[in-house]
Amino acid sequence: MQNIQKYLSNLAVLNVKLHNLHWNVVGVNFVAIHNFTESLYDEAFAHFDDVAEFLKMNDVTPLSRVKDYLEHASIEEVEPKEFSTQEVLKILVADLSLLKTDATAIRNALDEKSNFVGVALFEAHVAKYDKHLWFLKSMLK
Repeated sequence: MQNIQKYLSNLAVLNVKLHNLHWNVVGVNFVAIHNFTESLYDEAFAHFDDVAEFLKMNDVTPLSRVKDYLEHASIEEVEPKEFSTQEVLKILVADLSLLKTDATAIRNALDEKSNFVGVALFEAHVAKYDKHLWFLKSMLK
């Protein structure tokens, strides 16, 4: 379940990072990216809660301190500044690609243990990341 704790940590860090990007994006397509990042942080928080509850259902205490999230996360924070819309899109592609890779690996590990609830949860996450990555990559063209 250590890989799920890392995933939970990444969602926590991403949630804060998305707020930073949401508040500080500037430029052409500001409104679209501002609204998109808001929908992403709402979704990231829902995923965060679902993953923590999944851990509890499996008798694992989820990490719940910011210092622990920062210690376990592979997603990195960014300093607050003005971000161009292109910068935001590129950051999101990198972070959502990382989450998709992690969610896929977790899904596969859970499948080997016949944990169908976990498989369904993480398949849903992978499907969301696929769709978001398609949107982001289309906007970067």
